[in-house]
Amino acid sequence: MQPALIGDIGATNARFALLEDGAITAVDVLEVAAYSSLGDAILAYLERKAGAGLAKPSRGALAVAGPVTGDFLSFTNHPWSFSIAALTRLIGFDRLEVVNDFVAQAMAVPHLGTGDRRQIGGGTPVVGAPVGVIGPGSGLGVSILVPTGAPDGWIPIASEGGHVTLPAVTERETAIIGWLHRGGRDHVSAETLICGPGLASLYAGLSALDGGMAEALGPAEVTARAAAGSDPVAVEAVAIFCALLGTVAGNLALTAGARGGVFVAGGIVPKLGTLFDKSEFRARFVAKGRMRSYLEPIPAYVVTEPFPAFVGLAALMRRSGHG
Repeated sequence: MQPALIGDIGATNARFALLEDGAITAVDVLEVAAYSSLGDAILAYLERKAGAGLAKPSRGALAVAGPVTGDFLSFTNHPWSFSIAALTRLIGFDRLEVVNDFVAQAMAVPHLGTGDRRQIGGGTPVVGAPVGVIGPGSGLGVSILVPTGAPDGWIPIASEGGHVTLPAVTERETAIIGWLHRGGRDHVSAETLICGPGLASLYAGLSALDGGMAEALGPAEVTARAAAGSDPVAVEAVAIFCALLGTVAGNLALTAGARGGVFVAGGIVPKLGTLFDKSEFRARFVAKGRMRSYLEPIPAYVVTEPFPAFVGLAALMRRSGHG
């Protein structure tokens, strides 16, 4: 069978691979900023693979970081936009499926082995119950996986849950949100602080609240300083990031009835390692007053599989008969 293209397109990186006889091969990661459009990035990838002697696919599936509501799509945190029909013609495909990136992340969950995830805290999943998926990267993705009762029967729910209003629990978090409002932001969403750029905003906000002048740090530098313990502001920024994620993930578990577990994906949390494991994430996940007893049995996992969206896209293509 001719291979199929699969792609996970975020605001920072465009990840591509080929799906051939169920196997994911020829993985390549391109920087989004290096290409003027999604079509250019796909054609560049296909040209590389053709140069390596690989057959050109005629069909594919893409997971994109933005709402998929029709033919014309725009990325939430990047200026790319495209028409699915026009893109299909440009790259010469017979068929191109496009889904939200966290739909693909959610569809990966039933296919993750124990080595592809790490549990944070206690809890045991209820078989056949809904699953929540959340993940900070360049933005904050959210999805829900609903069981149908059929073999491999799951329906992924596309969501823009990363844009819910961010809840503050501590006085420090309330102060940061107030600082953002004073800076001109009228709506502080969960994504405002629980993402890569959000880590940088947390660092700047904490510095400002303490009367200091913040360095212009990127999220990787903030986490590196926190891991080294060399910068108290960075340590606090990462701690608040993890705590806020716990609060929002607990909200997701309650909203979705996700007794099958909540999975934390995205590009940031798996890299935090023990910083995340020892954080307030789990404590804040279950801290819902009288609903603590409902949440405590729900397990939370960090997804450690490096390309979960590819796993989900492969599952979607198999389901549609094109895998």
